Amino acid sequence: MQDKRWNLKEAPDEKLILSLADSLNVSNILATLLLQRGITNFYEAKNFFRPSLDILHDPFLMNGMQEATERVIYALTHNEKITVYGDYDVDGTCSAALMYLFLKELGAQVDTYIPNRLTEGYGVSISSIDILKKRGTNLIITVDCGITAVEEIEHANSLGIETIVCDHHQSKEIIPNAYAVLDPIKPGCDYPFKHLSGAGVGFKLARAVGERIGKKDLALKFVDLVALAGAADIVPLVDENRVLVKEGLDLINTNPRPGIVALLKSARMEPGNLNAGQIVFTIAPRINAVGRLGDANRAVELFTTSDPQRALELAQILEDENTERRKIDEMTFSHAMQLVDSDINMDSDLGIVLHYADWHPGVIGIVASRLVEKFHRPAVMLTTIDGVAKGSARSIHGFNIYEALQSCEDLLLQFGGHEAAAGLAIEIENLQKFKERFNKVLHKNMTDENKVHEIHVDTKIAFSEITPKFLRVLDQFAPFGPGNMRPMFMSENVSLVYPPRIVGTNHIVTSLRQNGTDKVFDSIGFNLGAFASKIDKENNLVDIVYTIETIQKDGKTFPQIRLKDIHVKENNFVSNGKP
Repeated sequence: MQDKRWNLKEAPDEKLILSLADSLNVSNILATLLLQRGITNFYEAKNFFRPSLDILHDPFLMNGMQEATERVIYALTHNEKITVYGDYDVDGTCSAALMYLFLKELGAQVDTYIPNRLTEGYGVSISSIDILKKRGTNLIITVDCGITAVEEIEHANSLGIETIVCDHHQSKEIIPNAYAVLDPIKPGCDYPFKHLSGAGVGFKLARAVGERIGKKDLALKFVDLVALAGAADIVPLVDENRVLVKEGLDLINTNPRPGIVALLKSARMEPGNLNAGQIVFTIAPRINAVGRLGDANRAVELFTTSDPQRALELAQILEDENTERRKIDEMTFSHAMQLVDSDINMDSDLGIVLHYADWHPGVIGIVASRLVEKFHRPAVMLTTIDGVAKGSARSIHGFNIYEALQSCEDLLLQFGGHEAAAGLAIEIENLQKFKERFNKVLHKNMTDENKVHEIHVDTKIAFSEITPKFLRVLDQFAPFGPGNMRPMFMSENVSLVYPPRIVGTNHIVTSLRQNGTDKVFDSIGFNLGAFASKIDKENNLVDIVYTIETIQKDGKTFPQIRLKDIHVKENNFVSNGKP
């Protein structure tokens, strides 16, 4: 069990805290949390708690939007064949479904194309362009991919197929020669918000087309798909993303489309109180599973069907594939752990690079993430496909894995992605050179702060300050995600009402109280089972860092402490909360 460093954020100026707390009639703790998020006055707080569509930026501020809308409208008015070309993950399938439904609503002749992860790999390919030529496609609209497809789009041009790229990934030095390229982070684009999901960029195109033909709000019918994509793709939930995810969650919870109803039913959930965290941990894996193990077009069909019965059939397929994915995931993780023990020098290697020819390509990204979580160091997982090592890289917070791969570019056949995650391909004979170079790059660029697993704590809090009003206001900080993480609290001298029990694979549950008060909170600590042996009758006083979430029990809502780390105060015993 790796020790974690608790980093307590510096408190804002006390006068600012008192002023904001007074103007909003909230506690000093809540005012502190708001100030830490850059919210300094009543007006900013109103926009934070009540995010409105009014703050969405003009889509025509995005470079290439004018040309893109003109080309889409031309295709609509001339009944051209449009193919929406997506990716096989949640963002890609939601983006494809959104654009398909939007264009279908306008009477377009439109279909979708999602490459098969196992046989085609990520993104636009020469072979897929040839297939679309045979289908009679005149215009391709890529969503959540395309920004690096330089040669592929030139091939499409040579066949008389024009392309609009809608992407949010990092470009390479050369921008594809498409009819229009929409990507807020491409060089030369002055769009004011740089962190849209792929579906967010697609939404912007739909919104702009709608505006030009007098149907500006038509795209809002599909904001639920933007919310699914944004939450699952872990984009910062600030600015436009906060608005889009909140609006989308409201739509999911009040008027979900048949596919989402079926998906929730298969997960034994009901619309009404679905939050961004449930999308990330419960819904997204089911959507991703069909793309990891087979054909992601089934996810697109799930989102686009209006037939509740067909939706149930498709949702069951997703459920079955996710169950199978979990089995493969566990076997792969177990094998990866063996290879870490035998092949990785944890004293000298800052990164984990593993290759095994028979690993399933659909789960190695998940396993890489699990290795990062366990060892707190960047991880690369590779399998063999058609004689080439292909796989996924995942990073720790604050270290740019895309730039690390860029430093190894001469050893790679291809790579792409962003700061936290990337995909790559490499010749088998270059694997050892890559491992050595990758670790040299990490040694050169990783800081001491990167190497230690830090927990950033927003503020200290006493249990007595966790009141019903406090919890009601805290809930309004949602949706939570990067850029607006669920607040992390620290409480000292907390006693356990009873010794922790291990549940599930390695989780602990107990109840907590502080300073002998009657206020008791149920708690759970995921993957904290190692602490069960450290806490006993002689050592039951602890300092804790945690988040607060709400759970449903017997039709009622209760706060629950989600433990993130524990410091046991040895030889300190508290009986019934009293020393």
